[in-house]
Amino acid sequence: MSYRTNPDRILENIDRARSRDIERALSLNDRQARGRELDTEVPEGDATTPERLRRIFGLVDAGYRRAAQGTEMIPLANRFRAIGDISHHWARGDVSVSVHYHDSERRDDVGVVPFEITPRDLEEAKKTTRTSRPDVNAMKVLRLRLRDGVLAAYRKVEPRLRDALKERADLGHLEAEITLDLRPQANE
Repeated sequence: MSYRTNPDRILENIDRARSRDIERALSLNDRQARGRELDTEVPEGDATTPERLRRIFGLVDAGYRRAAQGTEMIPLANRFRAIGDISHHWARGDVSVSVHYHDSERRDDVGVVPFEITPRDLEEAKKTTRTSRPDVNAMKVLRLRLRDGVLAAYRKVEPRLRDALKERADLGHLEAEITLDLRPQANE
């Protein structure tokens, strides 16, 4: 029987193609962790600028906590089973902070900060967690990168938030969304 007519090889190729398609579909869905928080309490008309800015920061903080504690972080951490074992792989990603003004025509204020995770970061996390499980170490590193990224992205977007306060765009419903997007890449 030739290679072309061998049914075992044909079925094996079909199975490989199906498993690749399934892995691609799963990898597109488990790339992000999100935390979204909505504030429907309108601040009083005589609220000061620092109070109104604290309201927005409180929303960003609540969104960060929701993203860090969400179940979407587990598939992201599980991706590091291979990355932690292979020394020439690392992961790159972005942390974004988006503030949406529902009762204003002002556009969303968005800040994005890139980050990188190397196997060295996982080794450092291994020292603090005292476990060799790559998913546990990756979760620690991801949460650290998320925290640092949220603070850096908030600092980037803060001048635009102050402009929104001057325009009184925050006197209504506000929504803050925190997104961690992870893209594994091979070092060349």
